[in-house]
Amino acid sequence: MKFKNIIKLSVICFAFGNLSAQNPWPKTTETAKPWTRWWWMGSAVDENGLDKQLTTLSKAGFGGVEIVPIYGAKGFENKYINYLSPEWMKMLQFTTNKAKSLQMGVDMAVGTGWPIGGPQVDENDAATKMIAQTYDIQPNEKFSEKIVLKDEKQKNLKTTKLDIVTAYNEKKEAIVLTNKVAQDGTLDWKPRSGKWTIYAVFIGKTLQKVKRAAPGGEGYTLDHFSPNATKDYLKTFDKAFGNSNYGIRSFFNDSYEVYNADWTADFKQEFQKRRGYDLSPYIKYLVSDENNEISGRIKSDYRETLSELILNNFTKDFTNWAHSKNSKNTNQAHGSPGNLLDLYAAVDIPESETFGSTKFDIQGLRRNLEDINTKEVPDINMLKFASSAANITGKPLISNESFTWLTEHFKTSWSQVKPEAEQIFLSGINHLFYHGTTYTPSDAQFPGWLFYASTNFVPENSLWPNIKGLNAYIERTQSVLQSGKSDNEILMYWPVYDQWASPKGKDMAFKIHNIEKWLHPTVFYENLEKLGKSGYSLDIVSDKMIGEAKFENQNIQVSKNGGSYKVLIIPQLNYFSESTLKNILNLAQNGASVIFQNEPKDVPGFLEVEKRRSELHSLWAKIPFQQNGNLKSATFGKGKIFLSSDVEKALVFLKIEREKLTDTGLKFVRRKFDDGKYYYIVNHTSKEINQFVPLNFPGKQIALMNPGNGDFGVGEKQNNAVKVQLKSGESLIIKASEIPDNSISKWKYIEKTDGPIVLDQAWQLSFKEGGPELPKSRTIEKLQPWTNFTEDDQTQSFSGTGVYTTTFNLKKNKADDYLLKFDKLYESATVIVNGNDAGIVWSNPFEINIGKYLKKGKNTIQIEVSNLMANRIRFMDQNKIQWRNYHEINFVNIDYKAFDASNWKVQPSGLDEQIQLIPIHYSK
Repeated sequence: MKFKNIIKLSVICFAFGNLSAQNPWPKTTETAKPWTRWWWMGSAVDENGLDKQLTTLSKAGFGGVEIVPIYGAKGFENKYINYLSPEWMKMLQFTTNKAKSLQMGVDMAVGTGWPIGGPQVDENDAATKMIAQTYDIQPNEKFSEKIVLKDEKQKNLKTTKLDIVTAYNEKKEAIVLTNKVAQDGTLDWKPRSGKWTIYAVFIGKTLQKVKRAAPGGEGYTLDHFSPNATKDYLKTFDKAFGNSNYGIRSFFNDSYEVYNADWTADFKQEFQKRRGYDLSPYIKYLVSDENNEISGRIKSDYRETLSELILNNFTKDFTNWAHSKNSKNTNQAHGSPGNLLDLYAAVDIPESETFGSTKFDIQGLRRNLEDINTKEVPDINMLKFASSAANITGKPLISNESFTWLTEHFKTSWSQVKPEAEQIFLSGINHLFYHGTTYTPSDAQFPGWLFYASTNFVPENSLWPNIKGLNAYIERTQSVLQSGKSDNEILMYWPVYDQWASPKGKDMAFKIHNIEKWLHPTVFYENLEKLGKSGYSLDIVSDKMIGEAKFENQNIQVSKNGGSYKVLIIPQLNYFSESTLKNILNLAQNGASVIFQNEPKDVPGFLEVEKRRSELHSLWAKIPFQQNGNLKSATFGKGKIFLSSDVEKALVFLKIEREKLTDTGLKFVRRKFDDGKYYYIVNHTSKEINQFVPLNFPGKQIALMNPGNGDFGVGEKQNNAVKVQLKSGESLIIKASEIPDNSISKWKYIEKTDGPIVLDQAWQLSFKEGGPELPKSRTIEKLQPWTNFTEDDQTQSFSGTGVYTTTFNLKKNKADDYLLKFDKLYESATVIVNGNDAGIVWSNPFEINIGKYLKKGKNTIQIEVSNLMANRIRFMDQNKIQWRNYHEINFVNIDYKAFDASNWKVQPSGLDEQIQLIPIHYSK
């Protein structure tokens, strides 16, 4: 990696080395660089601090920040600035002006903490819930009890009211009594016979308030189902912003975490308008947990109505409002009680989220179980909901809140971040937001201000000197993944009605934290997993999207700017809308190919079930299936329809080729540009890949591009395969073009290596920066971590940068290159050879090419190693040095318990075992 030299050129080019005419790397943009969520604690910011931190972030390779004000640090109350106040807006304007001068972007949350809400949300606009009460009434008996709300917390609210009253007898006959209840709760009704149970539904409030709110942002959370609530909420921003957007690129809304919000003031009317019948006679089936068909159907209609309300009354209105400010909007749909695909698609930048740590097979990748949350693991198929919505509808950017609780605080290395980032990229996402960075006053002491749930991407982190390595890798990769269009070939329908038909519960929130309940057990998920591993590339599609799709130019397309697809798969399901089947048959009529995994069994919902069921079966009966080997197929108009429990067999029959490169264990995501395609491939296996790898689209020329260091060259082709050399943990970009560029030189393949030179001589160990104190310098006869010197307390508590220096003689210099290989590196290093900055070593495999800096005879090598923050935090907790002092949650560990590092083991720091210098010979 010729890293630092590259970075110096980044002002005038793309930080990718030589920017000559033949450079295949796309031009960089601020969005190609990683962005970070930027917490303003108490909004206690000032111009000096903002200037310093933005400049530091820019120098480290960040392209933008996302401002989220939260609770503050204790002792700084006099510096708090109220959210959206004139002083706050002044700080915002300074921020966007400074960012612009640094060629950075600024996003901003429409609220403080999460979920959105605040002082402008009055009781009327606050998140709303239904409260059900039941009463028993005997025949010919005057009902003496009054139907009034019993919940003491709700009694003093002005907006609570009785909404539905319905009585049911033992024969399940229903009588709606809403109009027979007086203002004081007296019921004017007496049954003539039988035992009756009255179900009364009141409109209440969740009383949830904004979590982790900043000063000036406290208050109720919003009723996302009410258009008036959304409109009223955004008026506060209209007042603060006036006719300007203050330089905000995109307004951001965090994940939906509004608990118990399952109703809105006019829900009954909206339900009747949207579902075609009055809910009142069936309210019992909604509020009870009866496990029967009618309950499932009523609840399906209820959940579909909630989905439409949050889509039309909040999400679309939020998008329109952002556009009125000449800005974009970003929304995290997950957690919502709605169709995630439609919600993600309704905004400019759909944003997903990762939480926790993934187990990778990468050689040497550290994953200590005591430092991770084993209950939650990021799932690539969950991420596909956001990327699919964007790909299908033509949104160029898909963002991700990345690395939340990746490991325990202060124990995350950049090498652990990299494969998690790669998994996000492989899902189709191309715009990472680190989670995150906390604003810290310019005069704050170590470790600065910190957020309780983040990976600490802060300048105070002892790993900060080498974050450029990670950031440049992200930048190069995202420059490609933001180019052209997604090149997925398959659409797979999400059977949301099978979820909505469950008779359990009421509202149904599709969260990232409970995918083991709603996603993993499904055949739909099984298909996603199987097809992905087989090498098929796909996006997930909704009923609404299918309704908007057309068959043009031999492909299924939903949006003019979106992806185009060769086939639509309907996975095994129970409930299917007759209108969606009709839309699918229209697509087939015009030439589309469709695969059904089974015959849809029934229609969802309650209204006119028999009529709609009959229509579903009638439409299905129009498909003239014939047995064709081990599947059924039908010509339907100009198209083809297949019925097969084995989806892959139908894809083979359709001659839709999988990418066989996955047989090697490699993972990929593919994009297309005007005259070719990009493949981003990653080796997350434990083995080295050194072979010809087949490509479905080899083009006339293949350029290989290394996102780790910016190297590129023309790859070696053999038929429709390209030679790939990837060690465990490495990645590569393949650019397959129809128009060859003869000016690009050949890719350097390693033909052989000579016996390694082991640098087992004495080393000088000194310390460059960090604390609490710099340990003393020493000569070490054997390479080892500085934490091995247990007799020196300073080595046990030090977090910062230690410098290992040695000299060695190179007798001959006939190799094409030399690879410096580390057995163990805790955690990252800058390598300096004969006074030249050779680059940063920060990820597996820990190695770097340094041949260009070596000479015959005496050579000097310096390795500047930066370790984790953990040892210094351990020292501070052992010595009762106060550093966590915040309002609200203060600071917690990965299990959300009080944080205490005093009992931690000392984390190994520095270099260990061998460093080898390996002579390399490239093929000619």
